[in-house]
Amino acid sequence: MARHRLSKKHRTIAMATGGVLLLAGGALTAQAASSGSPAPAAAAVGPARPVSLSKPATYTGRAFDTCTAPTLAQMKAWKTASPYGGAAVYIGGKNRGCAQPQLTRDWVKSVSAVGWKLIPLYVGAQPPCKSGSNPERMTAATAASLGATDGADAGAKASALGMRPGSPVYLDMEGFDLTNTSCKDTVLTYTRAWNKALHAKGYRTGYYGFASSSAAAVAAVSPGTDMPDAIWYAAYDDVESTTTGYPFGTKWSGHRRGHQYAINKKETYGGVTLTVDRNAWDAPVAVVAK
Repeated sequence: MARHRLSKKHRTIAMATGGVLLLAGGALTAQAASSGSPAPAAAAVGPARPVSLSKPATYTGRAFDTCTAPTLAQMKAWKTASPYGGAAVYIGGKNRGCAQPQLTRDWVKSVSAVGWKLIPLYVGAQPPCKSGSNPERMTAATAASLGATDGADAGAKASALGMRPGSPVYLDMEGFDLTNTSCKDTVLTYTRAWNKALHAKGYRTGYYGFASSSAAAVAAVSPGTDMPDAIWYAAYDDVESTTTGYPFGTKWSGHRRGHQYAINKKETYGGVTLTVDRNAWDAPVAVVAK
């Protein structure tokens, strides 16, 4: 569940409402990108991506997320002592709820140098039918333009942090009522536009959502070019796997899946205690400028 907007109490009951995460530990490999990502159900936002993306850097292993990026000292302590090897970071979006005093280009370079594999997250506009308050909420009339603006901003934010083209940026989409067709179509329109704008800047697109709601919406769309290249799904089954219990058949195979399987776990390594969400990861990660 998205730690950036909801309390821990709400996160424990939010399987139907959507969220966010951060990652960790394992080996970094280069894999060829496959293109079995879903495509339009509502109005299409354009043709195939206008850029040819290089082979992605992928990471397979354990991952954690927490709302505010830890300090460099904390990250060094966890890299030495914890089972994690990757960390998701909130790089932008008007709905990003936590301050990020550590998150600079130098921080990204430094934590990458000690071995962390970073997963950038962007908290863009949220569904019109979602309850609660969000600084940016899409409507049917604004979904395409907001998606294009936010997708371009996500690419700019990643670039400013030293995350090179070819890196993924994962769109954090809160959960919503899938039976609300208008709401679902609005989310898909926004997502297509966000993906297309990010692809135009040379970045891969990822999508974080709940297996029972927001992730299921994109998984139901036929394969195509303007939907996510990778999926990061929340299903709190305590199963550290991206294959066992995977809810979307053969979609996003080939090192393009992340699974948030537990939340709000207090863990201490190297004398540093953090409250994190746990993830299994087998998907693209940021390529960081040296």
